[in-house]
Amino acid sequence: MTASTTTWHKSACILCENNCGIQIQTEGRRFTKIRGDKDHVATAGYTCNKALRLDHYQNGGTRLTTPLRREPDGTFTPIDWDTAVREIASRLKTVRDTHGGKSIFFYGGGGQGNHLGGAYSGALLRALGARYRSNPLAQEKTGEGFVDAHLTGGHTTGDFTRAEVSLFLGKNPWQSHGVPRARTVLKDIAKDPSRTMIVVDPVRTETADLADIHLQVKPGTDAWCLAGLLGVLVQEDLLDHSFLAARTTGADTVKAELKAVDVAGCARTCGVEEDLLRRTARVIGNASSVSTYEDLGVQQGPNSTLVSYLNKLTWLLTGNFAKPGAMQPHSWIAPLARYSTNPRRTPVTGARMPGGLVPCNVIAEEILTDHPARFRAMIIESSNPAHSLADSAAFAKALAALDLVVVIDIALTETGRQADYVLPAASQFEKWEATFFTFEFPHNTFHLRAPVLDPVPGTLPEPEIYARLVRELDAVPRSRLTALRAAARLGRTPYKLAFAALAVLDKSTLAMAPHLLYETLGPTLPDGARSAAVLWALAQRIAKEYPAAMRRAGHASADALFDAMLESRSGITFTEDEYTDAWNYVPHPGHRIPLPIPELLGLLADLDSTPAVHTSEEFPIVLAAGQRRAFTANTIFRDNTWRKRDPQGTLRVSPHDAAQLGLSDGAPARITTRRGTAQALVEIDDRLQPGHAALPNGFGLDLPTEGGGTERTGVALNTLTDRAWRDPIAATPWHKHVPARIEPLPA
Repeated sequence: MTASTTTWHKSACILCENNCGIQIQTEGRRFTKIRGDKDHVATAGYTCNKALRLDHYQNGGTRLTTPLRREPDGTFTPIDWDTAVREIASRLKTVRDTHGGKSIFFYGGGGQGNHLGGAYSGALLRALGARYRSNPLAQEKTGEGFVDAHLTGGHTTGDFTRAEVSLFLGKNPWQSHGVPRARTVLKDIAKDPSRTMIVVDPVRTETADLADIHLQVKPGTDAWCLAGLLGVLVQEDLLDHSFLAARTTGADTVKAELKAVDVAGCARTCGVEEDLLRRTARVIGNASSVSTYEDLGVQQGPNSTLVSYLNKLTWLLTGNFAKPGAMQPHSWIAPLARYSTNPRRTPVTGARMPGGLVPCNVIAEEILTDHPARFRAMIIESSNPAHSLADSAAFAKALAALDLVVVIDIALTETGRQADYVLPAASQFEKWEATFFTFEFPHNTFHLRAPVLDPVPGTLPEPEIYARLVRELDAVPRSRLTALRAAARLGRTPYKLAFAALAVLDKSTLAMAPHLLYETLGPTLPDGARSAAVLWALAQRIAKEYPAAMRRAGHASADALFDAMLESRSGITFTEDEYTDAWNYVPHPGHRIPLPIPELLGLLADLDSTPAVHTSEEFPIVLAAGQRRAFTANTIFRDNTWRKRDPQGTLRVSPHDAAQLGLSDGAPARITTRRGTAQALVEIDDRLQPGHAALPNGFGLDLPTEGGGTERTGVALNTLTDRAWRDPIAATPWHKHVPARIEPLPA
C-alpha cells in the first residue's frame, strides 16, 4: 500500500450505523475526494453530505502519536509503549487483586464505524475477571431492547422500501439517516400516492415536510399519542385476529387494557386533534403492511420504554411482522447486546442492565460511593463519556475518584484529559475495520474494510493494544499458543480441529478466543489482516446458527464465508432468508410472541395520573439537547472547520418564544437548567412549537489552539443535563427533554 500517488480506495463511512460504502481518493495522506461506492452490497453508491467531509476526521484536529501518562501535578508525560503496557497491566492487576475483577469497568468498544477493537476487548476483561461494561447504546436503545426481549426476542427492522405505511417516531431520517439510503427512500415514499408516511415529532422536521400525516405532539407526550392510536385500533376492531390467534399469546390481556384507553383524553394531552389521531389509526389498521422506526427523539425522553412497547404493539396487533413491507427479525454477524427478560443488576444501585449494559446515567453513582462493590478502575475505548453522558460535572468527579482510568483513542479527548493513561489508536482508515450493524432482512450484509492509509507512527490498532496487555498479564499458557500456531500453519481445517479440542480440554479457551485467534490465526491472514481473525469464529457461528441462509447467500461453508469477507472490498451478503424463516428467530415456545409485559401494561394503566408536563415556572422551556442537523455528527470530528453551515451550533427557538422572551435572531442567549448554564446564538425557527427549543449534537468540544490551550465552540450539552432525569426501567436519559430557562444576553 502506498500513499505517494493519487489513488482510489474502497471503504465505508463511519458517522452513522448505515456505514454507506464510499470510495476515497487520496493524495499523500489527504482525502482529496470522496464518493459513494456503486459496487457496495448495501448502499449501491448512496451517501449523504457528511461522508464527503471525512478528511476532517482523518486529518483534522490533533492526533496522539505516543502513549501519555498523567503525573501527580496533572500534566502528561509521553512514554513508550512497553512502559505504558507494563505500568497499566501492573496497576490493573493491583486493582483486581485488591478489590476483585468485578471492580474493573469497561466503557465503549467502538463507535459508529469501529467494532473490531471491541471484539478483542473481551479477552482482556476475562483475563482480569471484569464483568461489567457499557457503551453509548445504554443511553439510547436499551429500553427498546428490554421490550424486544419480551416480545420478539430480539431486534427488529422495518422494510421501508416496500411498506404501504411508514411510521417514524421521534426520528428524522432526512438528517439522522438510520434507514439505508434514507433520502432516496423517503422521496420514493413521498411521491407514491399508494403509500403513506406518518411522522410523530414535536418538530416539523424535513421528514415531516415529506409526510402525509404529521402528528405534531407536545414535547414528551408520545406515550399518550401512541396509547390513543392503539385505543382506536382496538376499540374499532382494526386488528389482525388470525395473526394474533396463530402467532401470539396473551392478546386478550393487552386488548382489555387498550379497550379502556380514553382516546379523547390522550388526544388532548398530546396536543393532536382527536379526529386526526383516529384517522391515522385507521390508516395503520387498514394497511397491507406497516413499518415503524423509533429513535432518540422518544428514546431519550419521558416514558421511553413504555413508548417502545406501545410502538411495537401498533404493528403486532395489526399483524405486521414477518411479511414484505413489515417488521422483521434478522441475523447478526455478531450480537450487539444480550436480550434477556430478566437482566442483571448493577452492583451498587441495583439498576437493571438491559442488553447486559450498565445504564449510562447510573455509572457515576456506581463510583461515587463508599460501597465495597463500587467500580475502582475504568478502561474506556473509542468513546468520550466525559462529554457524551448526562451531568458532565458528576461524571468528572467519578473519574477523579477511580484508582485508574485508561483511555484508548486517536485524540486527547475530554475524557482522555481526565485519564491516568492515554493510548493512541490508529484511525479508522489506517487499519482493518468493520461494524456489526447488520440489521437487514431478508438479505443481510457485512463489510470488512481494508486500510486506506498506513498508521501514523506511534499508534496501534486496538486489537494489538489489547493483545499486548493480555501478554503482559501472562493470561494465556504459551503451550496453548504454540499448539494453535502449529495447527494454523497446516491449514484452516486442522486449525478448527485443534481449536475445538482445546475448547473441550480447557473451558477458558472460548473465554480467551479473541486473543487466541489474533495471536495464532491472525498472522496467517493476507495483507496484514490480523485484526480480522475474530471474524473466522463469527463465520463458524453463522454457519451453525443460519446454515441455510448462509448457503442461499452463496457461501458453501464457514471458511468460504470467511474468505469472502477477506476478499470483498465492497461487502458481502452473509445471509439470505426467506420470510418463513423469520419465525425461527422468535425464541419463545412455539415461536409465538407473548404480547403482555405486565410492568409496562401497569404504566399504561397509570397514564391518566402520570405527569405529562415536566417544566416549571423556573424552567418553562423543554430543551432538546442533541438535535441532528445537516452539519452535525458524532464527536469523532474534532475539527470545527468541517461544517459548511451553522458553525456555532445555534439555539433554535420558536417565533412565539422569541417574542415572549425578547430574543433576537443571531443574538446571544443564556440557557439555564438545574445542572448548569451555557450561552449560544439564537436562531428563530418556525418549525418549533412554543415552549420547545433545541441545541445540536456534536458541539462543545475543547479543541487545542496554537498557543497550547483549548477553545470550545458551541454548547457542551451535558453541562446542562441531569443524570436524575431518566427512564424508570432502562434508566436511559432525558436528553431530548431538559427543562430549561432561556434569557437574552447583551450582543
